[in-house]
Amino acid sequence: MNRRDCIASVVLTCAAWASHAQATPAGGPSILVVGDSISAEYGLARGTGWVTLLEKQLAADKVPARVVNASVSGDTTSGGRSRLPALLKSHQPTHVILELGANDALRGLALKNTEDNLAWMTEQAQKAGAKVTLVGMQVPPNYGARYGEQFAGVFPAVARKYGTALVPFLLKGVADDPDPTRWFQADRIHPSVQAQPRLLANVWPVLKPQLK
Repeated sequence: MNRRDCIASVVLTCAAWASHAQATPAGGPSILVVGDSISAEYGLARGTGWVTLLEKQLAADKVPARVVNASVSGDTTSGGRSRLPALLKSHQPTHVILELGANDALRGLALKNTEDNLAWMTEQAQKAGAKVTLVGMQVPPNYGARYGEQFAGVFPAVARKYGTALVPFLLKGVADDPDPTRWFQADRIHPSVQAQPRLLANVWPVLKPQLK
């Protein structure tokens, strides 16, 4: 490629980026999703996870919102806590969805740390001017009834303290289905592509009122 072609390529690239920026109306909601593998499309084809379905739902409802998926497979609340300040500064979201905590339980991390991290992230997001939606999770019965109740109680406790929106259980209708195996990948941990609309159906009714 000669120098003239290089310049032309740069101009066309800049024009494309400008066109994309103009496609998102100024002042519309900016939604930052900070999650783990469930939101990062682990084991799924790109563009088939619930966060992408959320983008399509927003478009269908003519909500001029931008969605930034900052989810990382394997992430814990500690990892989210370390990443959040830079994400808030870079993307300046109006709304933050926190979908973290499952990996804390899988690794046997102290519930107090999970609660403290979720509380800290919620507070920082609110201080940055964002509305927060906490996404609750539950653990399988083999973790024990007492631990399961304590873990599930972390999310509403933080939501009550900070007055945030709460999705009680992201995997409702999936993990508690009479035949849950049909909604999971072969590892029996991560939801399948068929389960993604159900995940969105749990999040959307909670998030939608926050966008008005």
